[in-house]
Amino acid sequence: MTARPSGQIFGSDTPPGNLFDRFRPDCVTMSHMHPSNAELLHSVDLKTLGSRVRAARVAKGWTQTELAGEEISVGYVSRIESGSRRPNLAVLTSLASRLGTPIEQLLQGVTANQYDEIRLGLDYAELALETGEAVDAERQAQKFLSLALQASLTDLTHRGRYLYARALEVNGDLDGAISQHEQLVAEAPGPLLIAAGIALVRCYKETGDLALAIEVGERLEARIQEAGLGQCDEAVVFAVNVAGAYILRGDLHKASRICADAVERADELSSARARAGAYWNASLVHAQRGDVATAAPMASRALALLTEGNDARNLARLRTQLGELQLQLDPPLVEEAKQNLERAREEMTASSASEVDLAITDVRIAQAHLLSGDPEVALDLARVAQESAGERAAIAKAESLVVQGQSLAAMGRQDEAHAAYIHAMHVMTAAGADRPVAQLWFELADLLEEAGDLDGAREAYRNAAATTGLTSRRVRARQIPAGL
Repeated sequence: MTARPSGQIFGSDTPPGNLFDRFRPDCVTMSHMHPSNAELLHSVDLKTLGSRVRAARVAKGWTQTELAGEEISVGYVSRIESGSRRPNLAVLTSLASRLGTPIEQLLQGVTANQYDEIRLGLDYAELALETGEAVDAERQAQKFLSLALQASLTDLTHRGRYLYARALEVNGDLDGAISQHEQLVAEAPGPLLIAAGIALVRCYKETGDLALAIEVGERLEARIQEAGLGQCDEAVVFAVNVAGAYILRGDLHKASRICADAVERADELSSARARAGAYWNASLVHAQRGDVATAAPMASRALALLTEGNDARNLARLRTQLGELQLQLDPPLVEEAKQNLERAREEMTASSASEVDLAITDVRIAQAHLLSGDPEVALDLARVAQESAGERAAIAKAESLVVQGQSLAAMGRQDEAHAAYIHAMHVMTAAGADRPVAQLWFELADLLEEAGDLDGAREAYRNAAATTGLTSRRVRARQIPAGL
């Protein structure tokens, strides 16, 4: 049994509160800290403002002449309502007073209190997400995202969509999360673009769509550089997250170059979090090359850097990665690995870790118990991991079935072990094509051969070769037209 790098790459889920502090509006529940009406008037969409003025006038049953009164011309009111004229603050204040409507409602679509209610609701959703209450977080985020959309509150809509997407991901709805993140990266500004991009690339990887993860990652990297954001620590984390997709695809040279550049940028920024991400992914490159002796210390260094912050989910995921590497050492450090893996499991349950994160960690703990001679415990843990993985995380589910088969074989239940391997093969057909998938196909082939299923082993070997892109030269030769 060989523990295999999971490809769970550092993908920042820095507590959204920390990230959003950089671009949240400066309003909190204390009224004097709301954006000024002058600022809102300067940024409001004119057609949106005009439609609100018109709706308030119609609701009052007035004509444009009645609203204009003696202070401004009817033509001025008409141009405001059509969105072709931005009134000054004094004029808009006068119109709001005549309409009996708070000026904030004309500027934002909601009153100051309603704005605070949406903001506070998203705060609660964020808190629920970061404390492991993902179901409640999803409900709260969806509710207040809807309210923000109805009120055309762009800043809160972006924040709500990010939190909703994160909650969907944690709850296992990767398709839903991808849809929300795709919409967000199309319209979000600045640091939120990076946060959504990191999450989107991670979701693509978890569904096995490495080509899209790389394509979108490179496109967003260009946008980040054009926006002048390339030297912030989130941009470094984004880069190493894209490197993770290259690692999974087997392009270790490209991944290594990205990680080396990321380490330099992170050192210049003196950012512990960015350096942790860079070292983490550099560790994975060495692990994929089979140099576990170099990979393990680099993962330990990344872990030490990450403990300086408060990124609970990534800290737990890195502990899982370190435990996995410790299982691959010769000889394996089984007890040390167990300690890291079990601590990671505890930390994940109190963070925004996804079901896939939990499933992978349970598989690694099961592998540790199998190596230490506890197949019964390993079997139970692998079954839990299978349930956690769900249908979309095919690789995690397949790995859990492989460990179940190995555990059953160690207990002398050979027929059940063989059935688990066959089940794993069926699951693997939906696992995509990347380096870890190819490795697992090879391991399955070896296990099926040990079980006496030579036909199954040959099929697994063929799938492993196909996953790496290898084809028969004889087949390719037959495809060349005669006479060429």
